[in-house]
Amino acid sequence: MARPVWKGSISFGLVNMGVKAFSAVRDHEVHFHQLDKKSGARVRYVKVSGKSGDPLEKDDIEMGYEVKKGKYVTFSQRELNDLQPASTRTLDVSDFVALEDVDPIYYDRTYWLVPDGEGADRAYRLLLAAMEDEQRVGIGTVVMRNKQYLAAIRPLDGALAMSTLRFDDDVVGKSEIDGVPRKAKVDAKELKLASQIIDALASDWKPSRYKDTYTDELRKRIERKEKGKDVVEEGEEQETVDTSNVTDLMAVLQESVERAKKGRSTRKRTTKAAKARKSA
Repeated sequence: MARPVWKGSISFGLVNMGVKAFSAVRDHEVHFHQLDKKSGARVRYVKVSGKSGDPLEKDDIEMGYEVKKGKYVTFSQRELNDLQPASTRTLDVSDFVALEDVDPIYYDRTYWLVPDGEGADRAYRLLLAAMEDEQRVGIGTVVMRNKQYLAAIRPLDGALAMSTLRFDDDVVGKSEIDGVPRKAKVDAKELKLASQIIDALASDWKPSRYKDTYTDELRKRIERKEKGKDVVEEGEEQETVDTSNVTDLMAVLQESVERAKKGRSTRKRTTKAAKARKSA
């Protein structure tokens, strides 16, 4: 049974409602440990002095920020603890902004919110309905695990979700990146072909369609090795097209359109066959 990662309340105007936050994402990565080849023992990390090489105890260590090469400003853990934001159990919504105005680049981690406490259900449903009607997102700050976050409360799939957001200075603007091409007029014929590729590959958003094939294959290999089977397979080489030669771009676009059309026809036949099997 999932456990809430945060319990508190959301305040908007004079309305205050209790909520519990549950993580809306899970980590399915495969995690490895480093092992000693000879003994099979786990590799352990020991903190040592970079000068003497002697092992250090917890009380021997302080935190340092390098202000210039080799020079540090130091802090004790108590000093850093004193600087942590005051623990609060309230997310005060200070603004309601248009949902479409929050670019996905700002979203970090998402949590499902459920009502908590007497009378919370009614306020929860009211806020959800109003935000769905207005297509707006509530913005405020929240403290979780001794860290302050900017957060967005938004309607998602018939419920309220809270997403932590990156602050503005966390986001790297394109002006800071070299090589971003300037906006310029493109060739009309090339634009038409590129649009045809997009139309041919157009589809509804279905997350279940996309699989982490690398992790799936890795887990299969782990199962084989556990059973004493070590299978080595050569990976298939993927066909690529060199688009560095601009004079060939039209030909590449035309070929891409044809492939996209064939792929769409194949997907349609596969979908129809799958539906027929289910109804049989």
